[in-house]
Amino acid sequence: MTDHRSAPDPYFSAGPPEDELGRVPEWLRRPEPEVPPGRADRLRIALGGHSGKLLGGVLALVLLAFFGLVGGLGYQGFQRWREPAVEHPTVSLPVGEQASSSASPPPAAGPFDGTPAAGFPEGAAGIALPRAKRTGPFTEKQVADTLAKVRKALVTARLDRTFFTAKDPERLVRQFAPDARAGVRDDFPTGEASTYATRLAPGARLTADQPRVKGRISYRATKDRDGIRILEVTTNFVWAYAFPTTSPTPGDGVVVVHDTVKWSIPHPADVTTASAGLWIERADSYASNIDCAALDKGLLALGKQSFGGPADPDPDAVFDPDKTVDLPDTC
Repeated sequence: MTDHRSAPDPYFSAGPPEDELGRVPEWLRRPEPEVPPGRADRLRIALGGHSGKLLGGVLALVLLAFFGLVGGLGYQGFQRWREPAVEHPTVSLPVGEQASSSASPPPAAGPFDGTPAAGFPEGAAGIALPRAKRTGPFTEKQVADTLAKVRKALVTARLDRTFFTAKDPERLVRQFAPDARAGVRDDFPTGEASTYATRLAPGARLTADQPRVKGRISYRATKDRDGIRILEVTTNFVWAYAFPTTSPTPGDGVVVVHDTVKWSIPHPADVTTASAGLWIERADSYASNIDCAALDKGLLALGKQSFGGPADPDPDAVFDPDKTVDLPDTC
């Protein structure tokens, strides 16, 4: 086990500066000046996981094991695991009603040219909801209301630029059940919230381009470990953000986040009023082409170029919501 301590979110309190190389292995600190950096030399992947328990709040898990591999077509990143998933959310499709992004993608333009994200829908157009129907003890209206709440939370957490730089996370926190809010709120200063929410590092900024989004949503009726009936909604999305860059290489200004989140709403007959509403049961994610030191604090910023490292066999996999989130950690 690696002792990994996330520094506080600068939007909560200032922390000491960190080595801009973050957790790059020692061999990456020795650039080879005679070999110019290519896209295959600039990949970093980051992975994280977050889980919570109904009525018990959203519990942050201990960050585990770092392992390195650098490579792939100009995308950098940082990856954290907190617990291995019993079943991989992006490999085995969840049982239940599903909907995938279906909006017609806009023409490729600007910073997304040359990357798979050029064909993704823009912003909220990429978040398609499945048809609501009666499921287990939940009525069609309850299912529709739950899906609407999840979509609203996704838009706030991953697409709302005001939220990205707000001093506090209340814009998102207040969308959860009252009993869940303290746990969600605590995820931000520790950096745990990066598995389901985007916060920009101080000084980082996006271009005017809308983020590109691709993924799917499914739902099912089930019970938690305490026997409480819940409507579980699984979201699996890739979010591509454009940052300003002077590099002419396609994708060098694109940061990719792939997350899979299990949301839930308990049946109102099984819980108190304070526990009725939205919860997060589990969240896993990776980010690529990012600043490792910033993501260690739960913040997003464009990564810096690095030298060396083996080539990744499938660099476009970071853009594919059907690919695993179990990618090598190179921070």
